[in-house]
Amino acid sequence: MTDNSHENVPSRARRRFPGISSRAYEHPADRSALVALRKLTGFDTVFKALSGLLPERSLRLLFLSDSVRVSDAQFAHLNDMLRDACYILDLEKVPPMYVKQDPQPNAMCIGLDEPIIVVTTGLVELLDEEEMRAVVGHEVGHALSGHSVYRTILLFLTNLAVKVAWIPLGNVAIMAIVTALREWFRKSELSADRAGLLVGQDTQASMRGLMKIAGGNHLHEMNVDAFLAQADEYEKSGDLRDSVLKILNVLPRTHPFTAVRAAELKKWSETREFQRIMDGHYPRRDEDKDTSVTDSFRESASHYADTVRTSKDPLMKLVGDIAGGAGDLGGKLRDKFTGGGSGGSATGGESGRPQDPEEGSSGPSKG
Repeated sequence: MTDNSHENVPSRARRRFPGISSRAYEHPADRSALVALRKLTGFDTVFKALSGLLPERSLRLLFLSDSVRVSDAQFAHLNDMLRDACYILDLEKVPPMYVKQDPQPNAMCIGLDEPIIVVTTGLVELLDEEEMRAVVGHEVGHALSGHSVYRTILLFLTNLAVKVAWIPLGNVAIMAIVTALREWFRKSELSADRAGLLVGQDTQASMRGLMKIAGGNHLHEMNVDAFLAQADEYEKSGDLRDSVLKILNVLPRTHPFTAVRAAELKKWSETREFQRIMDGHYPRRDEDKDTSVTDSFRESASHYADTVRTSKDPLMKLVGDIAGGAGDLGGKLRDKFTGGGSGGSATGGESGRPQDPEEGSSGPSKG
């Protein structure tokens, strides 16, 4: 680290990850959504233009003048957490961190040249020490992954879209990019949640923090297992109409639904991948230049295939049936949308398992 004297002793011993690459914790959907975003027509032009126009210094002056900068003298406990998080993830330069007066619990990592971390008073007052540590690690994970650039542009474009809403087609073009940015950012939150767990190394604290963000500071009234059960019920409940409503509900959001985030993180914490990282086996930054883009695509594709195969969501089940060559496709669609019985191909509906590519190779035509 640039500041070699790591004087702040953590409240308990935590494993450190020297030279860890952000690839170690990045969710496959995060990488694939970012690739899709970069391929969006007009994104490169907008990105280059805004990178030159957005005043980095103005952002810093704004927070200096209207927020409290975390240091040894101000919010010292947050400063300790920030330094610990950077030490654990081996982030060489500790980013500045500010506390902003806002009753809404929130945190963000923004900045084009260098990341800035901002947390609200609502969040600081809501979470206990270990829950807050996971949030600080979450934001440091964003910084290590280079997410702050895209987050800054998303904030700017969201404000711009409101101002140009009266211009014919102007708002449509901007909102196309904003929608793609939001899709990516929702996925990037899953990556940052993983980084937060690597820093805090306390799964229960991470779960509690997300639960309190959803339900407030009434921990004695809540239960982590019941909260996770909500995510399972959300995923598998309803028919195709509910699946469409889920998509429409999440489109305007920058963050995934909190119960879903908790379930995703719990699932990852129980994987061999997570255990290998904790054992010291993880991708390193000095290997990043040797990483193949094709390998990243392949990993993302594999992730989506697994998601479709194992999902309990009605729409994802139907996609799995189609990919697996399910027989009575028309009947399935009709029954799903009308809430009809399971009269069609019971075998295809139950398995959801991909069959031989040659079976049912003549897929349904568009329209």
